[in-house]
Amino acid sequence: MNGIHDVRLPAGPQAAALAELWTIMLWVCAIVFVLAMAALAMSMRQSARNRHEGSSPVAIDASRESALRRWIGGGVAASAVLLFGLLFASFRADRALAGLPLEGAVHIDLTAHQFWWEARYEPHEPTLTFATANELHVPVGQPVLMRLRSDDVIHSFWVPSLAGKKDLIPGRETTLAYRADRAGVYRGQCAEFCGYQHAHMALVVIAEPPDEYARWLETQRRPAVAPSSADERRGRDLVEQTSCAMCHAINGTLARGQRAPDLTHLATRRSLGAGVLPNTFAGRIDWINDPHRFKPGVNMPPLTAAPADLAAISAYLGALR
Repeated sequence: MNGIHDVRLPAGPQAAALAELWTIMLWVCAIVFVLAMAALAMSMRQSARNRHEGSSPVAIDASRESALRRWIGGGVAASAVLLFGLLFASFRADRALAGLPLEGAVHIDLTAHQFWWEARYEPHEPTLTFATANELHVPVGQPVLMRLRSDDVIHSFWVPSLAGKKDLIPGRETTLAYRADRAGVYRGQCAEFCGYQHAHMALVVIAEPPDEYARWLETQRRPAVAPSSADERRGRDLVEQTSCAMCHAINGTLARGQRAPDLTHLATRRSLGAGVLPNTFAGRIDWINDPHRFKPGVNMPPLTAAPADLAAISAYLGALR
């Protein structure tokens, strides 16, 4: 579960359909390319022979004209058959993408921001809703239905091992359904250039057995863990009293911001800044102190604070499990 799944290997029915379509197109195009190069080589050889014999390089032997016409006609017919075959394969893959049963699906609202992902689980049930960022958990073998939105510019959600790309366009809602059939950690990425830090807009989808997923859900729906040490209490006070609380939310505290990732259970996530830094004690200090050092252009301003205060904030955030 710790390593990232090889993106070349499909882990769900949608990705498998796309991989099959890609394989068919690769082989068809490779065969066509080889045949085209062979025809080109034969024509160049015939042209050289004609020049050697003193005839026009483009002259056609009357005795071979009928055979040449048959070859050309056969090539046109073969091209038409191959194109219709690719059309059928594409149609078949599209049917597979749209044919996923959605009974018992997990519902997630995913909103793209410059440059991070906001996920809100079960948005149709207010008592069960919670928010997380840059990291999705899904149960193995259960369909997931995502409603996609953009908060600013055009983004594109893409987790190659699970499904194809889907654009998120401002002012328009789209949906994407997929299913993970194997437990693992699947790397995702914004696949549409969206600004200066487009390359640093990553996310992961963690597929886990249903019982582990249920435990994760239960944890995420709880309020923030109360600080247990003096450093952690000092860190909580600093978060509530500084600009952190203006943008971030931590359930159960005075931090109620809605413009940045929810930090209620930050310590359960693998990384910071949508994959820029590991979520460690030192990583949190570095990110809070100067996020633009690691992600220039990010909306989060640096926090000017004493080293002891930064350490206290990092200790508190590290306890939010």
